[in-house]
Amino acid sequence: MRPEAPAQIRSGAEAATSPPQDAVGAVGPPETAAPLVSSRDVCPYYHEAVELLGKRWSGAIVHVLLPGPLRFSELAHAIPQISDRLLSMRLKELEAFGIVARRVWDEAPVRVEYELTKKGQALAGVVDAVAAWAHDWLPARPGAAHARKPARARRQG
Repeated sequence: MRPEAPAQIRSGAEAATSPPQDAVGAVGPPETAAPLVSSRDVCPYYHEAVELLGKRWSGAIVHVLLPGPLRFSELAHAIPQISDRLLSMRLKELEAFGIVARRVWDEAPVRVEYELTKKGQALAGVVDAVAAWAHDWLPARPGAAHARKPARARRQG
């Protein structure tokens, strides 16, 4: 909690019993003090995660891969609005972050599958929460294939 008055105006008793504070409310010398983080400050980890999953189609790709591995054509079929170029780009980004693994089967013809890593599977709760929020708060779209069906039920059936 930030003090009401700047450090220079503290009372004598308060100054004698409390360590000095710098302009941002950190205690102690500036080189060792950690600034106070307000509840309105954005955590850099949160920001990076939201930016990654918030990229166009990234969340949908993770959602579609939650039940298990799929080939590129199966992913493209599951998300018909995405172009092959953008699907390939997003898969490479998710692979670079360790969320998706690309497995190449040595057979003729070559078979390539994409699956979520442990790190990607850990997003299941986030994906379920976003899906539940969307179904509760976004207006139903006419002709939507999964209108108002719970997210977990869609993945299982």
